Amino acid sequence: MSETLFDNRAETTPLADRMRPETLEDYAGQDHLLGEGKILRRMIDRDEVQSMILWGPPGVGKTTLARIIAKYTKARFINFSAVTSGIKEIKEVMAKAEDNRLLGVKTIVFVDEIHRFNKAQQDAFLPYVERGSIILIGATTENPSFEVNSALLSRCKVFVLHALTREDLFALLKKAVTDPRGFGDWKVEIDDHLLDLIAGYANGDARTALNTLEMAVLNGEGDVFESKVTLEVVEQCMSRKALLYDKNGEEHYNLISALHKSMRNSDADAAVYWLARMLEAGEDPLYIARRVVRFASEDVGMADSRALEIAVAAYQACHFIGMPECSVHLTHAVVFCSLAPKSNALEVAYMTAKEDALKMIDEPVPLQIRNAPTSLMKELGYGEGYIYAHDTKEKLSAMQCLPDSLKDKHYYNPTEQGVERRVKERKEQIEAWKKIKREELAKQGGHSIE
Repeated sequence: MSETLFDNRAETTPLADRMRPETLEDYAGQDHLLGEGKILRRMIDRDEVQSMILWGPPGVGKTTLARIIAKYTKARFINFSAVTSGIKEIKEVMAKAEDNRLLGVKTIVFVDEIHRFNKAQQDAFLPYVERGSIILIGATTENPSFEVNSALLSRCKVFVLHALTREDLFALLKKAVTDPRGFGDWKVEIDDHLLDLIAGYANGDARTALNTLEMAVLNGEGDVFESKVTLEVVEQCMSRKALLYDKNGEEHYNLISALHKSMRNSDADAAVYWLARMLEAGEDPLYIARRVVRFASEDVGMADSRALEIAVAAYQACHFIGMPECSVHLTHAVVFCSLAPKSNALEVAYMTAKEDALKMIDEPVPLQIRNAPTSLMKELGYGEGYIYAHDTKEKLSAMQCLPDSLKDKHYYNPTEQGVERRVKERKEQIEAWKKIKREELAKQGGHSIE
C-alpha cells in the first residue's frame, strides 16, 4: 500500500489519546479533588476507592481519571460503555465480578456516559453495588440528580470536575509540542500567543484543545516532521477570526469600558457588539457577568431593581452552562441593563458616606441604637430610648440613627428615573413625617417619640 502524506507527518493515533495522562502527577486540573490531602486523592493513594459518579463538562478528564484509578488500585478494572451495553451484558459482567469477590478480588466497573442508561439498566447494577461485588465509577456530563436513579445515586459519592482553566490548557498544549508522545520528535514552530489562543478557544475542554493543536501542526508550513504554525492556520482550524485581545493588556480594559459605557448610554446595539467582541476573543464569561452585576446597581440601581436580579441570574447561568451557550444569557442581561432607566444614586450615596466614614472614623454610635447584652451596658444607657418600629402604628419612629454631627445628612438622594420616582416619594414622605414628630418631641422636651 502506498504511503500517504498523513503517514509521513504524524502518528495515526490522535494527539489527545497519545497525550492522555497516566499518573496523578501528569493529570491536569481538579486540585480541589486530587491535591494533597483532598478526599479523592486519599482514597486513591490508600486503595480505598468507593463507588462514585464523576460529573463534569466534556474534555476535563473523567475517563482519564478512571483509567489512572485503575492503575493505582489492585482491583480488576472493567471499562463499560453505556452506549453499546444492555442488561444482558451488565449481568454477565456482574456475575464475573461476584466470582472475583468470592476469591477476594475487587472489581471496578467504569461506566462512561452513565446518564445514557435507562432506569432498568441502572437498576441492574444496584444489587451488586449494595453487596460490594463491584465498585462503580460512572462518568456523566449531565446533572446526576436528574439522570441517575436515586437508589443508585445514594450509594455513590458524587465528585464534581471543573472545566480546565486557560492556564491548565496552555500548559497542556505547551507540553504536547515538546513531549515525545506528542510532537516532541518534530520541529514545530508555534508562538505562545497562538497556544494561548487555542487554549481560550477550547473553553475548558482538553480534547478540543489538543485536537485543534494537532490540526494546526499538521497543516503548518514545512517539510516532513516540520511545521511552522501561523495565525492564519490557527484561525482556519478554529473556523473563526482570532480577534485582537489580550486579557491582561490595554485592549481588555478598553473593551470592558466600551461595554460598560454603551450600557450606561442606553445603546443596546453597541453593548451587544462589545459583548460579542469580548466573548469571541476568549474572555471569561464570568468576568463579564460580574461587571454586569456591578453595573446593575451602580448605573441602574433603584430605577429598576430587576436589573440586579437579571444580572445575577445571568452570572449563575454562565457558571452553570458555560460558553458558548451562556452567550444568550449575557446578551439578555446586557440588553436589559442598556434599556433600563438609569440612576447612579446608590453609587453616589455610598461614595459620599464612605468619605464621611473615613474622615470621621471615630463617630460614636448613638446610645439608643446600641446593643445592650450585659447589665453594665444597660446601666451605661446602651439601648435607652430605642423604639422598635414594628410596635408603632406607622411602622416608623423619629428616633435618630446617625451620629449627632451627621444627623441632618442625606446620602441617598433618589432620582426621578423609572421606579426610583416612587422610591423618592416614599423617602420624602418618611422624612416629612419624622420632621413633624421631632418638632413635636422638641416642644415636649422629650428624647424619643413614636
